[in-house]
Amino acid sequence: MTVTVRFAPSPTGYIHIGNTRTALLNWLFAQKNGGRFILRYDDTDVERSRDEYARAIAIDLDWLGVKPDQVEYQSKRFDIYARSVEQLKRAGLLYPCYETAEELERRRKLRLARRLPPVYGREALKLTDEQKAALEAEGRKPHWRFLLPNYDSDPFVTRRTEVHWDDLVRGPQTVDLASMSDPVLVREDGTYLYTLPSVVDDIDLGVTHIIRGDDHVTNTGVQIAIFRALGAEPPVFGHHNLLTTVSGEGLSKRTGALSVGSLREAGYEPMAIASLAVLIGTSESVIAAADMAELAEHLDLAGISKSAAKFDPAELDTLNRALLHEMPFDRAAPRLAALGIDGEKAEPFWNAVRGNLNRFQEARFWWQIVTGDLPEKPELDEQDLAFVREAFDLLPAAPWDGQTWKNWTEAIKAATGRKGKNLFMPLRLALTGQPHGPELAQLLVVMGPAKTLARRP
Repeated sequence: MTVTVRFAPSPTGYIHIGNTRTALLNWLFAQKNGGRFILRYDDTDVERSRDEYARAIAIDLDWLGVKPDQVEYQSKRFDIYARSVEQLKRAGLLYPCYETAEELERRRKLRLARRLPPVYGREALKLTDEQKAALEAEGRKPHWRFLLPNYDSDPFVTRRTEVHWDDLVRGPQTVDLASMSDPVLVREDGTYLYTLPSVVDDIDLGVTHIIRGDDHVTNTGVQIAIFRALGAEPPVFGHHNLLTTVSGEGLSKRTGALSVGSLREAGYEPMAIASLAVLIGTSESVIAAADMAELAEHLDLAGISKSAAKFDPAELDTLNRALLHEMPFDRAAPRLAALGIDGEKAEPFWNAVRGNLNRFQEARFWWQIVTGDLPEKPELDEQDLAFVREAFDLLPAAPWDGQTWKNWTEAIKAATGRKGKNLFMPLRLALTGQPHGPELAQLLVVMGPAKTLARRP
């Protein structure tokens, strides 16, 4: 059996970090088990689904390193769902109901007043053919409910019916079908609710493991019953905790909160996002994994907490810096070239500045400092100005190497008596125009004698 997982976003907005967590957990699980990853767009909501969102989701996943083995659209699979609907109808497991929303709400309140569970009472099963015809003559169209297997012979006498599964994240789980209403699978207008297409697709596409947010736990018992009603063995389930904002708010595609696109535009590295999205709220330490293979080694679904985890962008900043500071030149080189940073100076430049970067794009600023003109003339008081001019007179002769900075500053100390910040800060300002930045010992070599001398005030 080939492990097969799926990520099933609705293309009704841009995916946020919470959606991304689900996608990454599935992708890494497939990679770790030599399996397949299906990207399935749950786009049956034709009014809200947009091609632009589907394209954006594909771009975001690709940027993160998630490469689907198969892509499907539910909007192209209606014939398959229709056949399953007919199969359930023939088996007497899908029955028409004609109640309006207002009628259902009245019944719910009445049951609550009688201290009864507010579940659907299956009144529609008592309708005769004549009554159904009369209702339809009034213009009513039926919605269709799935008859849960929570009774012996009389559907109006339910009994405790436990559905069990061993959850990959949460361990042994139990749901009592007698505590639930028969779910609506088909609306009055003939469109499908989430549950039916999802189960039918999982069967048809050979999904073996369903890894999703724990907001779906309550759906699982019903879905297992539908799997079996359609003659299929249910997949293995795993329900991970959800991510929230730092303030504890849920994430929403509609608000764009922490969307992958916005994080990408802010300059974050994909592996910083992936590392935090996967490892936060688990028993694993949150580390900046260099690639997906390393991140997969830290995947432990059973180690995921049952409590929601707060996604803090400040942690993302820390991981982003760690990735940049450790990034080797061969990995950075193509991106540096895209910024116009190449040639023989590119590698020593990268090694000099990477430890000072928060975002990769900042390398362009330092390249301008090293190879171009300073953005603005540094401001030095009279004493520092005199000091810097004397220091420049002491510059060692070429060629320069890693010892040049040490030799130069030692000569300056001996000649001027300055040391510490009083020595280094005026030199840094004169050379770079910035009060902070990369180590000057490395930067000086990249700048070279000609560019350095050009900075003499």
